[in-house]
Amino acid sequence: MTAKLTVPPFYRYDEHMLDIYTLGDEVLRTKAEKITQFDNALSILVDAMFDSMLEADGVGLAAPQVGVSKRLFVVDTRKEGERIAFVNPEIIQMSHESIAHEEGCLSIPGMYYDITRPAKVTVQAQDVNGKSFVLEASGLLARVIQHEYDHLEGVLFIDRMDEESRKALIASYERRNNKKKKKK
Repeated sequence: MTAKLTVPPFYRYDEHMLDIYTLGDEVLRTKAEKITQFDNALSILVDAMFDSMLEADGVGLAAPQVGVSKRLFVVDTRKEGERIAFVNPEIIQMSHESIAHEEGCLSIPGMYYDITRPAKVTVQAQDVNGKSFVLEASGLLARVIQHEYDHLEGVLFIDRMDEESRKALIASYERRNNKKKKKK
């Protein structure tokens, strides 16, 4: 039996955006499941994800980041033609050339680190209607695709750091969040 995709109950058009899950939430470490139903619930979720991503000043957002363990992410690099929903994506090719660039994540807000990734990727996916497409990407779009794809595999950008740097970043993140909790 296939589980039906539903819009998270905490989303309402007129009140607020989707909650973005943060470091420590189990859903971020779980491999996402394939989407099999292309219906109104999927379209609503995609729209809500775009709205929430833009509100949080992000350029990409994966469904696990909003508590939905499904193979879906959205990207909006603020360039013409680079606002795309990727359903059931698979990276089918990566360039040998790699580039290091600073990355951050809406699920680990305020933390940034240079991450090395392939400069170009080719991804095969479906749109919200289930139509398949293939996209070759480079630059920021390629980086965002790889970052969001990692989320579908339960991988965070900090997992691509060396152990010492990762531990230092996590400690800094936890210190900052503990200070915020004390102020409330």
